[in-house]
Amino acid sequence: MNWLIAVIQTMLFVALAPLLSAWLKWCKCLLQNRKAPSLLQPYRDLIKLIRKQPAVAEQASWIFTRSPYIIFSAMVLAASVVPLITVDLPTTASADVIVLVGFFAFARFFLALAGLDVGTAFGGMGSSREMTISSLAEPAMLMAVFTLTMTASTTNLALAMEHVLNEGMVLRPSFVFALFALILVAIAETGRIPVDNPATHLELTMIHEAMILEYSGRHLALIEWASQLKLMLYGVLIANIFLPWGIAQALGAKALVYGLLAIALKLAVLCALLAIAETLVAKMRLFRVQEYLSFAYLLGLLGMLSHIILEASR
Repeated sequence: MNWLIAVIQTMLFVALAPLLSAWLKWCKCLLQNRKAPSLLQPYRDLIKLIRKQPAVAEQASWIFTRSPYIIFSAMVLAASVVPLITVDLPTTASADVIVLVGFFAFARFFLALAGLDVGTAFGGMGSSREMTISSLAEPAMLMAVFTLTMTASTTNLALAMEHVLNEGMVLRPSFVFALFALILVAIAETGRIPVDNPATHLELTMIHEAMILEYSGRHLALIEWASQLKLMLYGVLIANIFLPWGIAQALGAKALVYGLLAIALKLAVLCALLAIAETLVAKMRLFRVQEYLSFAYLLGLLGMLSHIILEASR
C-alpha cells in the first residue's frame, strides 16, 4: 500500500506539471491584459508533439536522440524522492537533498551535451551559458537547503519537513534568508525572468531554448515536459520545506486529500507571485547573472551564519 501511494505521488508530479505551467501562463496573461489560453493547452501541445515523428540531423549521434529520454527520466526520479502530499513513504530514505541535486545535475549534463552534439552555433552558445549559470546556482541552492538541514540535523528532506512541522510556527531569520536564496536559485534554474525568458527565440538572450532548437516531435515533448517537471519540483521544494503545514504525516485518506489540497493552494499562490514578478521585472543582461546568483549564495551564507550565531549557540 505504501509503495502504491509513492507511485501515485510520482504520477501526480508528472501529470500536474503541465497544469502548473498553464496556470503560470494564465496568470501572466491576466496581468498583461491578454487573452489567456486554456489550462489544458500544455496537454494538447504535448499530445500533438508526441504524435509527430522527430526530425534528426544527419550528424547527430546517439547522445542527441537518447538525451530527451534520459532528461525526462532523471526528472521523474527526482520527483519520486521529493515529498509532495505526505512524508510517510518508503522513498523517504532516498529523499536526500544531495540525491536531488545530483538528479538535476545529471539531467543538465545531458541537456548541454545534446545542445553541443549537432554542432550548431546556437546549441553551443546555449550549452555554454547553461553550464555557467548552473555552476553558480548549485552552490547557492546547497547553501540554502543546508541551512534548513542544519536545524533538523539531517539532509533528508522528509525528516527535515517533519522537524519543522513538529517545531510549529517559529520565526527563524536563517529560514528567511534561505527562503529568498532558494527562490532566486529556482528562478535561474527553471529559466524564468530575469535570468532567462522561456517565450523568446532571440539569439542574444535565449539560454534553454538555444539548446533545444534542433529538437522536434516526441523528443521536444519530453524535454518540454521535463522542464515543466523541474518548475514544479522547485515550487514543491519551496512550499514544503519552508511552509510544510498541510502535508500529511500519516497515510489516512483524509490526511492525503488535505495534503493534496494544501500543496495545490501553495503552488497556485507561488505561481501567481512569480507571474507578478515576471510582469514587473525586465530580463537582465547575461553578464549580470553572476551578480544575481552571487547574491543568492550570499543570502544562503547569511542564513547559515545566522543559524550558527542565533540558534546553534543556544
